[in-house]
Amino acid sequence: MHYAFMQKKASAPGKIILCGEYAVVFGHPGIAVPAEFRVEVTYEPGAKDWEITREGIAGDVEKSNAYVHTILDACAKQSSIVPGTLHINNAIPLGKGMGSSTALTIAIARCLFGDAAEVHEPPLRERILAVENIVNPGHSGIDFAVIWEEKPLYFKKGQPPGVITLPKEVTEVLTHAELIDTGAPNEATPVLVTWMLSRHVAGEPQIEEAIHTIGACAARLIKGEDFSRIIRDHHQAQIKLGIVNAETQSLIKKIEQEGGCAKVIGAGGRTGGSGMVIAFRESKKHKG
Repeated sequence: MHYAFMQKKASAPGKIILCGEYAVVFGHPGIAVPAEFRVEVTYEPGAKDWEITREGIAGDVEKSNAYVHTILDACAKQSSIVPGTLHINNAIPLGKGMGSSTALTIAIARCLFGDAAEVHEPPLRERILAVENIVNPGHSGIDFAVIWEEKPLYFKKGQPPGVITLPKEVTEVLTHAELIDTGAPNEATPVLVTWMLSRHVAGEPQIEEAIHTIGACAARLIKGEDFSRIIRDHHQAQIKLGIVNAETQSLIKKIEQEGGCAKVIGAGGRTGGSGMVIAFRESKKHKG
């Protein structure tokens, strides 16, 4: 018997954390927005084995294909899936704090699971979150939430994420924000989070102070406090955490001297690059 399989497509955006890196792990709130960069996945079932093709930003193909197979294995634990061809067209910077791995997980799982779960199965979001929990264990949840919703979100661990309307000033500066690539860190995000947790458990005063400063930024932003000041305070706290290298600090200092503000988005790095930096033009409320 011959079965006709239809090609399926799905996509997901990257993410930008405006405030909350690391602090969300400790129960503080964070705010994130979807990025304009996306990963698109095309799935054509019906082959004996999986075939993965790519275009756009691919990185180390061998490592990337291994990650894709981890996603496929996790999806197979949720539902019966048919091997086929996966074509990945990625525009999200890899390993630089923009949620590329979570976006790929969501896009692939959407292709494999379809637009709706069967009656006897959990809701689609729940099934794909289960896949995310397997392939990205220990994640805070903020990446998945904002990439799934594709809207600005207020996130606090253990609570349902809430779609929010950002203050007008924030919306305006986001429109003209610039992303600067400082290079990939040498450490993966889970390694950095584990390092931060160990320092927190050890009771390092500098870590506690920095986490609380970052944790307060979400409430300050929603209240409409000066955006430049919030971002500058957030940046200084990230320096205290030890995840912003000297070169990136110099870059952001120059941006601040010119009247703007900037911060690392994502986990940053202990060594190597600091990932992506988001830079904002001079705020009307703050002249530097």
